[in-house]
Amino acid sequence: MTTPVGALVLAATPIGNVDDASPRLLRLLQTADVVAAEDTRRARALADRLGVTIGGRLVSCFEHNEADRADDLLDVVAGGGTVVVVTDAGMPAVSDPGFRLVARAVERGVKVTAAPGPSAVLTALALSGLPTDRFTFEGFPPRKPGERARALAALASEPRTMVFFEATHRITDTLAAMAEAFGDLRPAAVCRELTKTYEEVLRGSLAELTGLAQHRDDTGQGLRGEICVVVGGAPPAEAPSMDQLVAAVQARVTAGHRLKDAAAAVAETHNVSKRDLYNAVIASCP
Repeated sequence: MTTPVGALVLAATPIGNVDDASPRLLRLLQTADVVAAEDTRRARALADRLGVTIGGRLVSCFEHNEADRADDLLDVVAGGGTVVVVTDAGMPAVSDPGFRLVARAVERGVKVTAAPGPSAVLTALALSGLPTDRFTFEGFPPRKPGERARALAALASEPRTMVFFEATHRITDTLAAMAEAFGDLRPAAVCRELTKTYEEVLRGSLAELTGLAQHRDDTGQGLRGEICVVVGGAPPAEAPSMDQLVAAVQARVTAGHRLKDAAAAVAETHNVSKRDLYNAVIASCP
C-alpha cells in the first residue's frame, strides 16, 4: 500500500493590494484540508475579498498557540493531507507565526514547501533606493528605549543595508534612536502602506526623516499604517595612513615589543606589507 504524501505549505498573502494574491494561493485556500491562520477572521475576510471559499477546516495558529498546535497540524500532513499556513499579511515565518511549525516539521521529517508571494521586506528594500546586493532583516527594534539603543548600537558597523519593521506610534522615537546610533547623515527610507492606495516612500538622511516624522506628529498627520524602515549600511572605514601605522608600531615598541614583531602585527591587522611598514618605521627614526 502506498503511503499518502501530504505537505505543509507556507502561503504568502497580500501585504495590501488583494490583486497581488497568486492563483496558487486562491487554489490552496479552496482545496487544503486545513488552513492554519494567524487570525481566522482576517483569513475569512481575505477569502471573501478574493471571491473564494475556504474549503477545509480553518484553525488559528498564532504566536501563543503555534508550538502546542504544531503536532496536530503535522499529523494531518503525515496522513496525506495538505495544511496551508497563512498570516495576516506577507510570508509566514518572517516576523510572523510559522517558524516553530516548520522547525517541528523538519524534526518529524514532514514535507514543507511554500507558495511564495508578497513580501514587505523585499518590497521596501527594492523601493528604498539603497543597495540591495547584500541586506539584513532586523524585524522590530526593542520597544524599551534603553534596549533599543543597545540593539541599534550593536548594528552601527553593519555594512549591509538593514530592513526594520516599526509601529506607527514608535516610528519617530525609533528614527531618532537610529540617528543617534548610526549618525545623522546615514541614508534611509521610510516605506509605509506598501501596495495600498496611500503608499508612500520617504527618502533622506536619518536626521531629515526624524525631523519629518516629528513635524507630522506635531501637525497631527503622523506616519500611519504598516511601516518598514530601510537603512543604508555603515560606510567602509578609511584605511589608516602610513604615518598612523608607523605610530602604532612605535607605540608597541615603546611597550616592550621587538620592532619586527610589532611591525608584523600591525601590518597583519591592517593588511599592508610588513616590509614596507618596517622600512617606513626605520626611515622615521632620527
